[in-house]
Amino acid sequence: MISARKVLWTVALAATAAGIFAAPAARAGNIVEEWTSVKAPPAPELKPVTVDPKTTALLMVDFVPQACNMQRRPRCVDSVQPVKKLLAEARAKNMMVVFTAYGTLSPKDVLPEIAPTASEPFIIAFIDKYLKTDLEKMLKDKGIQTVIIVGTAAHGAVVATASASAERGFKVILPVDGISSENTYAEQYTVWHLLNAAVIAGKTTPTKIDMVKF
Repeated sequence: MISARKVLWTVALAATAAGIFAAPAARAGNIVEEWTSVKAPPAPELKPVTVDPKTTALLMVDFVPQACNMQRRPRCVDSVQPVKKLLAEARAKNMMVVFTAYGTLSPKDVLPEIAPTASEPFIIAFIDKYLKTDLEKMLKDKGIQTVIIVGTAAHGAVVATASASAERGFKVILPVDGISSENTYAEQYTVWHLLNAAVIAGKTTPTKIDMVKF
């Protein structure tokens, strides 16, 4: 004969199991259904930074008409004048400046307002500017420890190259008014990702161009 205690124990186990297996069914929603309730996190604090020109490089990412124009990405066009100021200050301090593009573009394709000089490196790569290029070697051969990254697209080449920089041990300075995308959501996501992803977050500082001092 089965004891009353054993019956109660069996019932309790069955109830627990039923609860466990029923739990997923009770949470049958999915991420798409929850998107409308998502609230943007608070804007990050932008911090003033002072860099050493000898150990800092400015990466000018994909400032070419194919990616930076009024039809496709007007926010990039708006960023050109502030970036031009940053570029002039970097050059005045003899800082290393590296330009990038993609596909079959050349230095002549960079926007004329911020075109590279003959002595400034120019590399071709899609998205991650370290991939299949000598960028890491270029930087480390010059003793670079920090990179300032400006360019487009924020959610493409900027986030990929900034992440890759941090993974390679460089500190990353991100002037938020120097990065651009098709909309503010993509720019916001880029900054959030770089300030929250493992490894990358501890090496990234958000700032503005007029808060960068040399």
